[in-house]
Amino acid sequence: MEAHISAPHWGRYVSVFLLFSAVLNTASAVTHYSIPEEMEEGSVVADLAADLGLDVKTLSKRRIRLDVIANKKYLDVNKETGQLYIAERIDREFICTTKTSTSCFLKMEAIVENPQRIFYIELEIMDINDNAPNFRRDTINLDLSEATQAGERFSVNNAVDLDVGANSVKTYHLSDSDHFNIEIQTGRDGSKFADLILKKALDREQQAVHNLILTAVDGGVPTRSGTASITVRVLDTNDNAPKFDKDNYKIDIMENSPIGSLVVKLNATDLDEGTNSEILYSYSLYTSEKTQQTFHLNPNNGEITVKEMINYEDFRIYDMEVIATDKGPNSLTGQCKLTILVTDMNDNHPEISIKSFQSPVKEDIQVDSVIAVVSVSDKDSGENGIVDIRIADTLPFALRESSDNYYELVVSEPLDREKVPEYDITFTVTDRGSPPLSDNETMTLELLDVNDNVPQFSQSFYTIPVMENNAPGALLSSLTAFDPDLHENQYLVYFIIEKEIVNTSMSMLFSINPENGNLYALKTFDYEIEKEFLFHIEARDSGVPPLSSNVTVHIVIVDQNDNPPVIVSPWRAHGSVVEEKIPRSTDKGSLVSKVIAIDTDSVQNSRITYQFLQVTDATLFSLDQYNGEIRTMRMFSYRDPRHQRLVVIAKDNGDPALSATVTIKLSTVETAVKAYSDMTEVPLEYDIFSDLNLYLVIGLGSVSFLLLITILVTCVLKCQKPKPSKAAPPSRNSVISERNSTIADSTLVSNDAYWYSLFLAETRKGKLVVRQPAPKAGSRYIVSSLPRSTGLTETSDSAASTLQYPK
Repeated sequence: MEAHISAPHWGRYVSVFLLFSAVLNTASAVTHYSIPEEMEEGSVVADLAADLGLDVKTLSKRRIRLDVIANKKYLDVNKETGQLYIAERIDREFICTTKTSTSCFLKMEAIVENPQRIFYIELEIMDINDNAPNFRRDTINLDLSEATQAGERFSVNNAVDLDVGANSVKTYHLSDSDHFNIEIQTGRDGSKFADLILKKALDREQQAVHNLILTAVDGGVPTRSGTASITVRVLDTNDNAPKFDKDNYKIDIMENSPIGSLVVKLNATDLDEGTNSEILYSYSLYTSEKTQQTFHLNPNNGEITVKEMINYEDFRIYDMEVIATDKGPNSLTGQCKLTILVTDMNDNHPEISIKSFQSPVKEDIQVDSVIAVVSVSDKDSGENGIVDIRIADTLPFALRESSDNYYELVVSEPLDREKVPEYDITFTVTDRGSPPLSDNETMTLELLDVNDNVPQFSQSFYTIPVMENNAPGALLSSLTAFDPDLHENQYLVYFIIEKEIVNTSMSMLFSINPENGNLYALKTFDYEIEKEFLFHIEARDSGVPPLSSNVTVHIVIVDQNDNPPVIVSPWRAHGSVVEEKIPRSTDKGSLVSKVIAIDTDSVQNSRITYQFLQVTDATLFSLDQYNGEIRTMRMFSYRDPRHQRLVVIAKDNGDPALSATVTIKLSTVETAVKAYSDMTEVPLEYDIFSDLNLYLVIGLGSVSFLLLITILVTCVLKCQKPKPSKAAPPSRNSVISERNSTIADSTLVSNDAYWYSLFLAETRKGKLVVRQPAPKAGSRYIVSSLPRSTGLTETSDSAASTLQYPK
């Protein structure tokens, strides 16, 4: 009986052959099943209970079981359903190891009890294509001579497939190759194998190794395959002759090359390998004995070296032929030709010859003037004999070729001796050899000075302060100029450019040393007369023609504090005390008197301040230190003394300070003094005389007379008690003294024939204005007297008078 059993997991039907005997009670019946290998565990093979005619419900009681085969329980029976199922994976190749038969059976017994029965079961395991063809060796190595003829056949290992039948190896494939293919053979047992056939001759020099892939393919569905690598190594034969890199060599060599120096290294190659490629070098019979004596050939590496000294004059060209022979069984050879050209060595230095040279030359030499002529030469030939000449680019000269190998040295830029007094000119000659040789020659060119530079002062304007009262002949300054020229062009002479000031020449006031420029004062200067001088000094060199320059000199006379203050108000006689009268009823702050002093020094030294030197009562009077006004600080009391003595000092701002004092004696009276009537301006005219003559005697007599009258009038007025009166006092007269300044009321006489500027002098009796005239002979000095009120508490403004000069 044959049954087909479904295998659910595989999804296909498996034929099961079930044979029963005619008698069910006997054990001779065999149940036959057929399944594929590798079914999954748990897969149902057949309904064993139904096939054996057993009741499913009694299987457990009857304890149905299967015997174990080789300690493996491949199948089992489900006692609940009576189904025969796969208990363990079945591998046909493991169970049936022999390949002599394609059939593989698994036999077992099913035993039940109560009553006991034995059923024989035969399970046929069907082969599936679960194994790929496999080569015994993954790599197959073959060594073939490159001389092997085409058509030769070589056996390779065949592939093995554990599957049987259609699933075993069916064919072989070989990877693409120009030299090999395969032929498939079938053995007596039906196995397949392949022979490797050489279809094209091998050449080791083109390809030394051939790598092939042999693939074995089975007949299963789907097909499986296995591969093996075939490595064919081509063995060398001496079939290639040595060959040089070039057939002809042309080599240049310098004469006098050192013995042993390398000329050339020949290189011949043999495509063969091993001893077939080892090469020996030798001269051929065509190489002369002279060449072989001059050059040595190394037989092993092909180096040609210098054997004897090479002389360009003896031989300029050497020809040789070299043979390369390999060491193969049947030696093969190759050859090349060499031409060695001896090159002339640059062993001679270029030479320079100075044909003419002009030194020294003037610094104003014209541009493009020829200074020197030189020639160059070289004993070598060709490029070695060509000579180039040059000088430094920084020099103001240039080289100009005049003829073959002759050059002129010319001036290319203007020369200046003051910048560069001489030039070291180096001529450098260089040939064009390799390496180049050179030589040099140095000449020194001196420049002669030309008077082309004017004297130069360090400043364009000199301001020289000179203290007044200087000693005659005193050195004021050194005005030195510089001339960068040489010798007589450098020697300088200094002059004062004449200029007259008030009919006085500068050379009468100053002197300059013509050699060193020291400036001296020839007289003593007085700041009060001369305050500054402006003139020019010239420095002239001794060149031809001479050059000169001048500088402006400003002499500034610096004031000294050499004039003490002169008190001009209140007026006092020599050594006498100024007496003033003041009412006792004078109010606080009333002007009692005003001290006015003048100083003929400069502004700084003439600043005057006033102070009390002595005072009877310091609480009664105050003194303004700047304008000299004496005022009452309070009203007089009955306890105050009638007479007050005030000593005022006027001090200038000089260093050291000079001063003058005045003593004022104040007397208090009970009644007020009436004001004087207005006084008209009375000009006082007198002349300045430079010599003692008759006019001076008459003038001195007149002054003495007027002075006597003034003293007498003053004494009378002091002895009398003042009475109120509206009549104006007579106008005051000027008194002139020859040497000492004497101020009588509103009169001023200058000291030492110098006129001083007097500031506005305000007194209790009047105002005085004096201006300084130009110091010309015959000029007149006018003193103006301005009246004021006699009231002690009243003040009046004064109109400034002017000093007029006759035209």
